[in-house]
Order: sequence, then C-alpha cells, then structure tokens
Amino acid sequence: MAFSHTPTRATLLWLLISLPLVAWDAGYVFLRPHSMPGGSLHWPLWVPYALYGEVDHVYGWKSWNAGDGFNGAQSSLNVIETLMYLYYALTWYQNKDASGTVRGKKAATAALVGYTAAVMTVSKTVLYWLNEYHSGFDNIGHNNWFRLFFLWVIPNAAWLIFPTVTLIWGISEEFVNALAGSSAADAKTK
Repeated sequence: MAFSHTPTRATLLWLLISLPLVAWDAGYVFLRPHSMPGGSLHWPLWVPYALYGEVDHVYGWKSWNAGDGFNGAQSSLNVIETLMYLYYALTWYQNKDASGTVRGKKAATAALVGYTAAVMTVSKTVLYWLNEYHSGFDNIGHNNWFRLFFLWVIPNAAWLIFPTVTLIWGISEEFVNALAGSSAADAKTK
C-alpha cells in the first residue's frame, strides 16, 4: 500500500499563521539596524519590535551593539525552515485528491520535509531557551515575572507546542504505521 498523508486543519492553520510571522521576524533581523527603533525602516512595519527588543535583548540594541550573531544565525535557520514548510504546503496543495490526501512518493517526501522542519523549529526554540539559561538569563532576566511570562514565555512556547502537536506527533504516527506495514485504522485496533 502506498504511503498517504493528510495534513490536519490545525497543521494548515499553524502554517498560515506562522509562515508570515517568521518572514516578518526575519525581515526585522536581517534589516537591522534599519528596522530597529530610530532606523529608517522601523515605522510602521516593525514598531512592535521596539517593545520586544526591551523584553528580549537578543532583538534589541544590547545584542546588536555587542555584535552577537545568535539572532542572525537563528533567523538564517528560520529561512531554511520556512522554505521547507512552503515545500510541504505546496506539495500537498498541488497533489491532494478530493479528500485532501496526498499519496505515494510525493506524500512521503512532503511528510518527511514537514516533519524535519517541525523538528528544526522545536530544536531551535529549545536551543534559544537553553542559551538564556546558560547565559544566566542575560537577555531576559531583567524582566519582572508578569512581563516575562506574557511577553516572552507564551509567545516563544508557541514555537514548541504547535509544531509538536500539529506536525511531529501526527506525521510520526504515519511514519511508524507505514514502517510497521499497518494503516492508521489498524493502529487504532491494536
């Protein structure tokens, strides 16, 4: 039986929301210092980054003035992830049948690329958090708990939760079932 893959609505919604956000973020990072407060490109597109740069100094003047390359490196990986997610979404869109399912080698390739991109997203976000921990919270430790929780933890946790729930778990089950020679229906009866 050929491999088949049907993205969930939650997966498609996550991509619809996250891909423009990542493009916006990458634009801010790659156009610094012009996109930063006081820069010629800051208003109106990157005005929210004025606050975020105060919450997370990786995005602010402290990191920029120190020549810290972590944010640029992280954004470079974001571009690769985004291209992978776009490949996943376009392959699904161009090859889906009436039920929204892609079958065969294209399905397997798209699922593998989508899964890999999601693992990259989660791994990179964990690295981002670990970077803060191992630096003594150098870039976020100045915030009070309320500000830290609502303006750093919640927005950043989204990049851990949604790729895991929408892509990694679902596609993992499809891979395991395919490798074990069973279908999703067979797996539910075992």
